[in-house]
Amino acid sequence: MEVALQGTAGVDDREKAVQVAKNLRWRGILFAGTITAMAGFVDGVGFVHFGGYFLSFMSGNSTRSSAALMTGDFAGWGMAMSLVGCFVGGVILATLITYRLKKMRRPVAMYFSAMLLLAAAISGYFLPQLTALLLAAAMGVVNVSYSRSGEVSLGLTYMTGTLVKLGQALGGAIIGLATGSDRGVYRLLWTRYALLWLMITLGSLGGVLAYLRLGLGSLWIVAAGMLIWASLAMIQELRTPDDPDEPSGPRAGTLTEIS
Repeated sequence: MEVALQGTAGVDDREKAVQVAKNLRWRGILFAGTITAMAGFVDGVGFVHFGGYFLSFMSGNSTRSSAALMTGDFAGWGMAMSLVGCFVGGVILATLITYRLKKMRRPVAMYFSAMLLLAAAISGYFLPQLTALLLAAAMGVVNVSYSRSGEVSLGLTYMTGTLVKLGQALGGAIIGLATGSDRGVYRLLWTRYALLWLMITLGSLGGVLAYLRLGLGSLWIVAAGMLIWASLAMIQELRTPDDPDEPSGPRAGTLTEIS
């Protein structure tokens, strides 16, 4: 009985791996990866301008808040915690705005994020501290654009989970080559996760380069980019028929299994 159960578990794991591989379509990865690159752009700009604070990576701000508190830097602690609070607040607002939406959830969340990015670009000329809070909120909002069954299915602005899956896929590829099993599933699966990580890395590099030339004026670039990408998402949703079995699920060609 135990051997049979183990065999069944192995089959289930292989079937799940096959399903993951099918869901990770390049078109969807490139679309989501571009949003991730924009998040990296925002983080690059914010990290340089605001002195080492993150605008999309809240684990870093949480660590920094603890370090600031223990060293008596109460202003630094307040800044880090304010960014965390605005990020979470953005997620809450986007969830409330889109929770009844099915087909248009993604473009609506992205348009909301774009509006916050535009507001941040404008405030950069008058209230730079408000700019940081608006940017953090915009990054929280955009994460809601990839949700499934009421939960975020793809973390667009944080790559730790993606790097874990990258490592797992590479390990699976090595095992597949060594044992001759699941080669078709694992051999190239890791490249999809690697691309997402590369996109946020290149995005942050672009953000820093743009900031060195344009200052906070570089935020107009990412705001325009998000508006364009939100419009593309809306066009895609309008062209895609409703799925009666998964009314709130992802559409064809989108990324569904990375978290």
